Amino acid sequence: MNTQDEADTLEELIADCTDIPSELRPEPGHAHLPEQRAAAPWRVAESNYRQVADLDSYGLSRA
Repeated sequence: MNTQDEADTLEELIADCTDIPSELRPEPGHAHLPEQRAAAPWRVAESNYRQVADLDSYGLSRA
């Protein structure tokens, strides 16, 4: 295993990734992925709108 902090080339990075011990890798077909969830709604604050003068000239409006 490469003990450098960072790989200097893409080839070294790939080689480093293949050195991950097998006990740390998920078994094929048993990857532990997080459940999908809806994205949290977001809003633009009034202070952000004030940073851009004349929003209408950009084709934007406050919704």
